[in-house]
Amino acid sequence: MTLTASMIAFIVVAIVVGATLQRVSGLGMGLVVAPLLAVLLGAAPGVLVANATTTVSAFMLTVAVRRAVEWRRALLIGVAAVPGAVLGALLVGTLPGPALQITVGAVVLLGLGTGWLVDHLGRLPHVRRWWVTPGAGLVGGALNTIAGVAGPAMIVHARLVRWGQAGFAATMQPVFMVMGGLSVLAKTFVAPVTAWVPPWWLALVVVGGVLVGIALGGALADRVSAAAARRTATVVAALGGAAALGRGLLLLG
Repeated sequence: MTLTASMIAFIVVAIVVGATLQRVSGLGMGLVVAPLLAVLLGAAPGVLVANATTTVSAFMLTVAVRRAVEWRRALLIGVAAVPGAVLGALLVGTLPGPALQITVGAVVLLGLGTGWLVDHLGRLPHVRRWWVTPGAGLVGGALNTIAGVAGPAMIVHARLVRWGQAGFAATMQPVFMVMGGLSVLAKTFVAPVTAWVPPWWLALVVVGGVLVGIALGGALADRVSAAAARRTATVVAALGGAAALGRGLLLLG
């Protein structure tokens, strides 16, 4: 695969938007970047690049918000994400291209629909069971590896355990960093899913886009609410998910 100038520009815009929204609300990079890159590069390489991008952006944000991170909960979710990432990579490795494209689009739209229901159904029951947090890590790790979108699962978990927005937004950064890294490792060594190797300079593009997005998000943080940033990420992700689903159906036909 040869990356054209227009493709690179598209990747940069997606990364900047995703990083900006993630800086403001704690979520956004995976939701925005994964479905868009799946359409642009193909499902397997697109989600793989999105996983790597999420790892970079979450690492940078983790450094910035490290004092607010609830490290014990982050560790519990991260450990539970390991088997989820492995299972997700094994599933991705068995799916042909069109089926994987459809799966990515469907997972994104299903996740967004679940998040919408959670926001509009009112107060969810308060669940105090020990397995809720590791269960969320397992599901999030699998979904992140399959489609690059662990955010909706994490939102449902936060509502069930009554997790405050400030601690949630900060703790999600090391969680997304770990999940992104696990997804890249699982799809590289456990079940290789693509023969395409991104050019080395794409890493510089990713880092540059993330830095710009974080700077923009920092400037907008006092002017744009976390809820507004989440809504924007949802709209962009829905468009990307629908495009990925439609492309997969066309390829299947």
